[in-house]
Amino acid sequence: MPDITVVDADRRRSEDQILDVREDFEVAEGMIPGAIHIPMGELGNRLEEIDRFRPVIVVCRSGNRSTRVADALTDAGFIADNMDGGMNAWQRADLPVT
Repeated sequence: MPDITVVDADRRRSEDQILDVREDFEVAEGMIPGAIHIPMGELGNRLEEIDRFRPVIVVCRSGNRSTRVADALTDAGFIADNMDGGMNAWQRADLPVT
């Protein structure tokens, strides 16, 4: 599972799925437009909400949780990348949030 930059994630977000695995209180501070929000602890029960036929870019606050989730998704047969630096890096790059 490779790490990708926020620039790569921004470029790919119109085609790939963005999966935000942060908690509700974190998402309230802003989310990547069009992202799917499934908190990490709920992912096992909500995998059907993710399209297995489209690559997934996994996002959290800093990149730690998303690394673990991207690994788990890869093990489950998804094509998944981790967004290095998470939403902290995304917001530092002044990329769009909802």
